[in-house]
Amino acid sequence: MTKKQRAETVMRELEKLYPEVPIPLDHSDPYTLLVAVALSAQTTDKKVNQITPKLFEVAGNPFKMKELEVDEIKYLIKEIGLANTKAKNLKRMAELLVERHNGEVPQTFEELEALPGVGHKTASVVMIQAFGEPAFPVDTHIHRLMVQWQLTSGKNVVETEKDAKKLFPKESWNKLHLQIIFYGREYSPARGNKEKDFLTRMLFEK
Repeated sequence: MTKKQRAETVMRELEKLYPEVPIPLDHSDPYTLLVAVALSAQTTDKKVNQITPKLFEVAGNPFKMKELEVDEIKYLIKEIGLANTKAKNLKRMAELLVERHNGEVPQTFEELEALPGVGHKTASVVMIQAFGEPAFPVDTHIHRLMVQWQLTSGKNVVETEKDAKKLFPKESWNKLHLQIIFYGREYSPARGNKEKDFLTRMLFEK
């Protein structure tokens, strides 16, 4: 198979497996989505979904979040990794959203990435799921599988994102990045039973 054929096979098979893709992080608006995605770094979506209801009950918008002390935020998110840094980022993020954007989540990559704790991947997820803008956030599952499927040289996530955007049609990006994540978790975990990984076998059958 050529690289283009492999990419087409990936899209076709993942569409069969995951015709519908639920958004993994629970949220009710762009702000709660932004917070949930920022909290999800180096922890699981499941863990984030367990701790955000209490957090959002107390501070479900930036006006309320900025009034909390860092220690109060840290207490509410203490069960997830990097809670200390994330608490500081959430407070400062809320302050900047109020100061610069009247408490609204901005709708550009530049403005989102200027917020504390918001990298390109987080901004991409928010642009897709809150505002429907095309983007291709690359997490560890996507990076690993794109390398495994020989669809990228895999130097880093920046290169992987560029290669994915070249290979896959723009209208597929928002759904496909989630389909790849779901496939990685279910069929091809980094450490796990490779027997389930039928798609990799399919791509490289002689």
